[in-house]
Amino acid sequence: MDKRTFPRLGRTVGAIGLGAWQLGADWGTVTEDEAAATLTAAVEAGTTFLDTADVYGDGRSERIIGRFLRESAGDDLFVATKMGRRVAQHPSAYVLDNFRAWTDRSRANLGVDRLDLVQLHCPPTEVLRTDAVYDALDTLVAEQRIAAYGVSVETVDEALATIARPGVASVQIILNALRLKPLERVLPAAAAAGVGIIARVPLASGLLSGRYDENTSFAADDHRTFNRDGSAFDVGETFSGVDFHTGLAAVRRLAPLVPPQATMAQFALRWILDQPGVTVAIPGARNPAQAKGNAAAAELTPLDDATQRAVREIYDDLVRPQVHHRW
Repeated sequence: MDKRTFPRLGRTVGAIGLGAWQLGADWGTVTEDEAAATLTAAVEAGTTFLDTADVYGDGRSERIIGRFLRESAGDDLFVATKMGRRVAQHPSAYVLDNFRAWTDRSRANLGVDRLDLVQLHCPPTEVLRTDAVYDALDTLVAEQRIAAYGVSVETVDEALATIARPGVASVQIILNALRLKPLERVLPAAAAAGVGIIARVPLASGLLSGRYDENTSFAADDHRTFNRDGSAFDVGETFSGVDFHTGLAAVRRLAPLVPPQATMAQFALRWILDQPGVTVAIPGARNPAQAKGNAAAAELTPLDDATQRAVREIYDDLVRPQVHHRW
């Protein structure tokens, strides 16, 4: 698999990682055996970057990954976790004592002495503007609780604010063929500053897999059912904030662009990898076949300029009016 480096960390990872939200909760039921098989398949296919969070299943995702690390040869694996969403979203919660408690819990869940990367998990915007927050994160590094820190954000403006901070190693942001705004300023700024970009929601909650139609339904405990209106968390996390039917229309227009022998999902992931400045994309997978298929996207030939223009035209025609001004 194509390898890419986080400049401020000097760590190299496979360009296709694994997002592990679905191993915890909110995507229907994934058993522990299924989770273990999915992790094994991803790693065997060249994935070395795993992204989780303390809130995914209230630690279940971290614990499953921790068990996998103990039971497999995980020396080359890079595990990023996130913190801050298990409490009420008030800036006053983002203090050193809480950071110590949160990271200690994640260390225990993952079974490691030091966390590879901890990301603030889409905190209130005010948190990202507070010097004391970054001082506290620097303290965690000095205390060797964590090796490095980054931020997961919702908006372009939040990303730009964090990129300007000298200690930030990575920014995680939604980037896919239905969410193009980060291409304008975020990716160039990150590249100039040496900040890694983690592209999350790369398949727009599965829309860009091409497997859905107007008759598709999701389980009651799946966020694609309960968060379409943003009642549980930011609506941009579900289908990238795009109306489901609009997303289906966009996917149907994208489908003719998919190269022979590639799936729609692989095409969508290859598009992300072709954007300058992207370090790693983190699609989720619920089973080994999905994990292997996602990883294979890194083997595709880069998309040509005509295809890149066509993706942008479809975005401009159908998606831009819904999402571009919001995030």
